[in-house]
Amino acid sequence: MSALPRTPAAAADVSPLFDLGQGLIDRSIFSDETLYRQELRRVFAPSWLFLAHESQFNKPGDFFTTYMGEDPVIVTMGRDRRIRAFLNACRHRGMRVCRADAGATKAFTCSYHGWSYDTSGKLINVPNRDGYPDGFDQDKWGLTEVAQLDTYKGLIFATWNPEAPPLRQALGDMTWYMDAMLDRDPDGTEVVGGVHKWVLEGNWKLAAEQFASDWYHVNISHASALMVMSPSGKGPKAEIVQTPGRQYTDPNGHGAGFPTHPKSRFDDRVVHHYYDYEKLRERLGDTRVEGPMTTGHATVFPNFSYLPVNGSIRVWHPKGPDRMEVWAWTLVDKSMPDEVKNAQRLYNLRTFGPTGIFEQDDGENWSECQATAHGFMAGSMALNYQMGLGSETEDGTHPGTTGHLYSDGAARGFYARWRDLMNTPAWHEKDHEKDTP
Repeated sequence: MSALPRTPAAAADVSPLFDLGQGLIDRSIFSDETLYRQELRRVFAPSWLFLAHESQFNKPGDFFTTYMGEDPVIVTMGRDRRIRAFLNACRHRGMRVCRADAGATKAFTCSYHGWSYDTSGKLINVPNRDGYPDGFDQDKWGLTEVAQLDTYKGLIFATWNPEAPPLRQALGDMTWYMDAMLDRDPDGTEVVGGVHKWVLEGNWKLAAEQFASDWYHVNISHASALMVMSPSGKGPKAEIVQTPGRQYTDPNGHGAGFPTHPKSRFDDRVVHHYYDYEKLRERLGDTRVEGPMTTGHATVFPNFSYLPVNGSIRVWHPKGPDRMEVWAWTLVDKSMPDEVKNAQRLYNLRTFGPTGIFEQDDGENWSECQATAHGFMAGSMALNYQMGLGSETEDGTHPGTTGHLYSDGAARGFYARWRDLMNTPAWHEKDHEKDTP
């Protein structure tokens, strides 16, 4: 028996909390503890979640520990060089069997009672084995492995859901936008500089929605940063501030926004001079080089986001309804010379690192939004997501449905997907329904 049957917790119907046709959302989705517990089992458990990058695993035994929702997991390369992911919990008493962030090992040994597992998840050592009954089958007590694991151009995703559609299908048209960052180099990408982690007082959805859809805040929240970074020191010109652009909305909840003004690209100077944009046009096409490769933002539902301009990829790990933990990497093209990779790393840290000039603005906004969410009056008011209502269309240039850059379209799409998952029994609940007379 791998798991005991259990009765699923009662689920709330979240439909009354949304009127997306009118662009209205009840604020309780950011603060209600019951809804948070429900989203762990109905949004995070069934979805494809980002774990790590392939470049973090170079030889058998390499491992990296992370989270899927609030479940701790180990990602590791086995002796067969296959990458696997397991629940980081000993099958004996549930303690984490690996408490290091990353490293290399031949086995994961629980420091409580000494049960030990190899890198394929098999239980290989049980102290005082003779004390267990004859029916104890050691082969049935290995680490719990994720149901599915797959990669997309170096990015490793996994899901607990054995019924989830394949990763490529779940990403849909979003891959066209992702490739503007992931497919610049025929040799692929790699991460440099380790993982930066910090905690913010705010619901994880605030960050995920912003990266999916929100260019609206840029000229207001980041005014001082834009002034510092402009060549004149007086801020960008009006035509750049009011840049044209598009926002992509995916039926699976993903979203991306990007300006299309040629001077909206504010890459690090060293990185900018490194790129041969004509060759990139040949590889990616004019539309991607002039759009999603610029100063854009994007979220792969539910909680993986990225910024093509500085190679920032990040996960918004939920830590309760009021807190998130941000994990961020710097992604670079493999063929970049070391000095260019380092320039990209430093640029990332200075802009969207834990103390970055843009990241500080965003974190303060999300924390302030959360600070009033538990008040009786403030917590019960509807929030306005009406910008761009009715403007979405298939423009014949960009795959899928897009709208104006200044829009809440992708946020509405994000919450439509969240609402639908919250109202749909997950695979583990369906199994219980089948067994119920």
